[in-house]
Order: sequence, then structure tokens, then C-alpha cells
Amino acid sequence: MSGSAAPSDGGRRTRDAVVTGLGFCLPGDGRPVFTADDVWDVASKGNSSLLQDDAYYGSVHLSDAMFDERLPDIPAFFSRHYTAAHRFGLVSMAEACSDAQLDPFSGDLTDAAILAGRGGVDANIDSYLSVLQADPETLSVAEALELFVAAEQAVTPSDVALVQGALARSRGPNFTVSCGCASSAVQIGNARRMIACGEVDIAVVTGVDVFSVKLIRNIQRLLQGAQKTYDTIRSDDMPELLPSFDSLMRPYDRRADCINHGEGSVTVIMESREHASRRGAHLYGQVLAQATTRDGLANPLASEETGSELVTAVRRCLGDRWEIGQVPYVHGGSDGNVVVTAFEANAIKELYGSAAQDLLMTSQEGCFGHNGAPAGCLGVALTLLMMERGEVCPTANCEQPADNLTFDPVPGVLTRPLDFDYALSFNYQVGGVKSAILLGSPDA
Repeated sequence: MSGSAAPSDGGRRTRDAVVTGLGFCLPGDGRPVFTADDVWDVASKGNSSLLQDDAYYGSVHLSDAMFDERLPDIPAFFSRHYTAAHRFGLVSMAEACSDAQLDPFSGDLTDAAILAGRGGVDANIDSYLSVLQADPETLSVAEALELFVAAEQAVTPSDVALVQGALARSRGPNFTVSCGCASSAVQIGNARRMIACGEVDIAVVTGVDVFSVKLIRNIQRLLQGAQKTYDTIRSDDMPELLPSFDSLMRPYDRRADCINHGEGSVTVIMESREHASRRGAHLYGQVLAQATTRDGLANPLASEETGSELVTAVRRCLGDRWEIGQVPYVHGGSDGNVVVTAFEANAIKELYGSAAQDLLMTSQEGCFGHNGAPAGCLGVALTLLMMERGEVCPTANCEQPADNLTFDPVPGVLTRPLDFDYALSFNYQVGGVKSAILLGSPDA
């Protein structure tokens, strides 16, 4: 739908939430991925930036020079205490602002909402322990002050939002959502609602996470022993233990048996259509709706395999304004976990019926690794880039599609032509949380 406003359920007028900037700080081949063109160069070819060193992992390798080039004027009193999560989040924000032609240092984001999504706490542990183990009797006043600054910036999941808000000198909403790998997806929904109701004109949404490679390696060693015990009691209806980090993740592939993690950050700039139009901003597309559900299980680690609550989330997004037949592409949230693939396949069958076989549904988790909180923003970014360019990226590392798929995962390393104006993007959290985002082209 074109125009600046759409009717709400209550008969009032709500404002369109358009995407005007994309920024990244993700693993790449020899250097980090920073821009939309960088991301496209990886995803459109089905390339994988996962490297094996006992365990497959996607590392960003952000140098001090790269950070200083993009953020040259941050006081060292604060920046020397930044964790990798701070640095990744600030770089992706700077890249997104540059892409949107917004200057956070000149007041362009003063009234913006600065929203962060965080799933993990690995980046905070060293700062937490350094304070916990410090001896007040032996520290100088200066050393104690340094520890205090480090702790205030880095011992909570609100760490990245804290420093991003300061960078922007923001007076608007500034908060963090933590719900695992659906974190930034939920914040995309919050940003859309804030813009739609007129609370803000601009929202900066960042997902950022860092996983400890040492922790991953130790989990692998623990699971190797646990797997032997599990195999002795496992019945046919019980899945194999996951993850196994020593093989390559293959979403939607018949050989899928593991998850590979990655680190990094993705930022999406959203604006009201009126605000973007006044300053002549480029529009990647629209965020039309977002919905979150949970499977209702007593098990805090399980997901229900029928996909019924994912179907509910999609139907809430569609409402009575759109139909599923208008959506020929879905950006899936599969990370190589066969349980995820099962409930996605069941949900797609329920939503599309016999038309499911023609649906293109891909995942690029194999490009950068399963990076947690950034996944929601990355799904939005990748989907809008595909929509803008009229091509669907292949599912990275998928060569032999699994037998139970109800959709076309675009295997291989080539894009598939597709002219589309609507798409869905899925994200999930351990414990059965499902997020669906409905996206549209600029004038859809």
C-alpha cells in the first residue's frame, strides 16, 4: 500500500515504518562485513565465513584501526573499557547511520529510539569477575574508578544500548530486550509500533552478541561423554543431542546435525515515511507487522514440532489486510537444528497448503554462524536486500535438501530470480518462542 498512513484496527491512522539504513559488523573472508554490498557478496553466493579451530565459529576480527576509523572521537576513558559487544554494536550503528545519511554526532538521532537486542552474556563475564575478585584494600583510587566505569558499562545485558544512547546524545526511548535469538526481532516490532503511533520518527535497532569459543569447546567435550550415555537410553522418538560443533552447519540439508555459532552485530534504521521523505532518504522497504508467540510447553528448553504457534504468529501479522498467497518468500530461522526444520516445515504446510511446494524459503545462518540476538535484524536486512534486487539468496551449505521439507530451500550457491513485494522473516528463542515479521517493498 502506498502513502504515508494505513488504517489501524481502531479506525485511527497509523504511520508507515520504513527501513532507511543497514549496518553490519559480521564475520567475513579475511575482513569483517560492514555494508549491505558486503553482506550481499557473501549471502548471494552461499559463502560461509565459518572457520574451524576445534569448533566451527564465525569470528569478526575487528581491529582497533577499523573501530577508530568509524568512531574516532569517543573518549578513551570510556572506550578502553569496551567489550567486543560494545565495539561491534557501535560499528554496526555507525555503518547504518552512514548508509541512511544520518549523523549521530550532529544531533540527527537526538529524539530517536535507541533499541538493542541481547541474547548472551559471554562478553560481560570478564568485567563482572574483575570487579567481583578485586581487593578494595590493595587497589588505588584511580584503579577503583577504572573498575567502576568498566562495571557500569559492561556487567549487564543493557551494555550496548547504554553506549549507543550516549553516542547519539539521545533523549528518546533507550532500552534492551533479551529473549535469545528473537531479541532484535522483538525490538523491530517495538520500533514499528513506536513509529506507527507517533512516539518517535526514527528508531535505531541493533542486535549484538558474542559467544565464548572456550565455552563452546568445553560444551563439545561435555556432550561427547553425554552422548554415549544418551545413546544407551534413546528411543526412536528421541532426537540426537545437539549441538555438535566439530562439523559444518547445514540448514535444510539431509545431513544437518549441528549448529555453528558466530559473533557480531546488525543495525537497522527505521523511520516514519513522512520523516524519511522530508530528507529524501532511500527506502529499502517497510516493516508491516511483527508478532511473538510461545508454544505453551512446561519444558523451558523445548519447542513444539507441529509449528502451530508459528502459524499463529504469521496470521497475527497478516491480520485481515493481507493474505498468505501474497507472500512468495520466507526468510527462515533454521540453524541446522532438525527440530527447527520440522516445525518450520509443518507451519509452512499449514499456512500454504498445496502451494507450499512453490514457496522459496531460505536461511543464511551458514554464512555468518548462528549469532543470537543479531538474527532478527539480519533477517530483515537480507530479506529487504533480496526484495530490492529481485533475487533470493541460496541456503548456505544446503546441497542435499532434507526429505521432510514442504518448501523450496534454494540449494546450491546461486541466487533464484523472484519479483516480490511481501515476505516473512522468522526467528526463535529456546523454550518455544516464535517471532514472525511481515515485510513489504517501499510501496507495497
